[in-house]
Amino acid sequence: MLSDHLYSTLYETLKFLILILVIAIEAFLIHQRFKPICHFFYFTCLAIILLLQFYLSKPSVTYLVDFSCYKPPCFCRVPFSSFLENSSLVETFDSESMAFMSKVLTCSGQSEETYLPPALQYIPPKTNQQEFIKEAQMVLFPVIENLLSKVQISPQDIDILIINCSGFCPSPSLSSIIINKYSMKSDIKNFNLSGMGCSASALAIDMAQALLKTQKDSDALVLSTEILSTGWYSGNEKPKLLLNCLFRMGSAAVLLTNKKQAKRSSKYKVVRTVRTNKAFDDKAYNSGMREEDSNGKLGVTLNRDLLQIAGETLRANITILGFKILPFRELFWLGVSVIKKGFIKNSCDIYVPNFKAAVQHFCLPVSGRPVIREIAKNLKLGERDIEAALMTLHRFGNQSSSSLWYELAYMEAKERVKKGDKVWLIGAGTGSKCGSVVLQCLRPIVGESNKGPWAGCVEEYPVMNS
Repeated sequence: MLSDHLYSTLYETLKFLILILVIAIEAFLIHQRFKPICHFFYFTCLAIILLLQFYLSKPSVTYLVDFSCYKPPCFCRVPFSSFLENSSLVETFDSESMAFMSKVLTCSGQSEETYLPPALQYIPPKTNQQEFIKEAQMVLFPVIENLLSKVQISPQDIDILIINCSGFCPSPSLSSIIINKYSMKSDIKNFNLSGMGCSASALAIDMAQALLKTQKDSDALVLSTEILSTGWYSGNEKPKLLLNCLFRMGSAAVLLTNKKQAKRSSKYKVVRTVRTNKAFDDKAYNSGMREEDSNGKLGVTLNRDLLQIAGETLRANITILGFKILPFRELFWLGVSVIKKGFIKNSCDIYVPNFKAAVQHFCLPVSGRPVIREIAKNLKLGERDIEAALMTLHRFGNQSSSSLWYELAYMEAKERVKKGDKVWLIGAGTGSKCGSVVLQCLRPIVGESNKGPWAGCVEEYPVMNS
């Protein structure tokens, strides 16, 4: 950090000295009464130098070449009746806990088609290290291979590897497992993000973009998943039982690059990323916590004020992003409403900008129907805008950080994303953290309905009352 600060200071000093030199040379030309043509030639050369500097110092564009989502095999499908029957045979749950889980499932917005890993379908569930590793291999290996085959590159071509998995952090790490499996090169930069919750995929894209700005002509592979068998709770505290009912299998692989020649083949380019964090606030920090219950059983507690805190974190993120992407007219009316509320009428409402003036598609946190609809209300979104989120929740459940990519896959399968359109991916997680990624479509996207996680079922959607 010290060397970076020293470099920055020296660079700013050098720019100041160059400015002094330019002024001194012009003063000398004036003092010596050179002909006007000399001044013209001097300023022309200076303008060319400045334009070259501007062109050469432009940050590289980050392209999203393609992505893949994991579709679990049919034997992992768990209807509500099977889930509740198996849970009832596990002696640790009392009748009150069973009734609570049944109610949560009924109101969750999920269908009977969601998936759980094999380890959680045993009676009792297998929650040991060996099963955790098996589940990680099951959800990560196929999605990596599918993506690399689509973009036609070798695992040895990957320069940066980022894996986010909130609840499972083994040793060797998940990224080491991937590197070992695919014999990736020795100088690959690999990272593991754990404990970041449902916001982790958006944060990983932001991290990959930052790394690609410092490493030229590189490919970055981002993997997002959650290992459910590590989060299974076998006690009777209701706030901890929520995770058993709400979270389901899923994973996604995303390939990013800064290679200029990738522009033609890439689906998207990364336009903006914004991160906000409220971990400094004790209430936000404790809103979702992995801890033991009174009987020593480990689980994740989701407190009642989690939704309120997530809303506050999301609001802060949206405010920052809004100033970066909204057109002037929306910012103008927002400013007018703030002035009116502060100085004229305290009772008047703050103007809610129309984000659809800047973004055409939205991938929202799939944390439940109430959450999706509340976000839609705050952003003034219609039913079609939240369709991808509601249908992803219905078909696949809450897949934590990877849900965003299933939503984008849904839009692609419906052929709704057109060239030039912008897509806003919003991830919100415990801590409390929020990440936004804005993508812009670079080419027509067709033929995705018979590929990916929605193949064979996208024609059935949207379903009503979801």
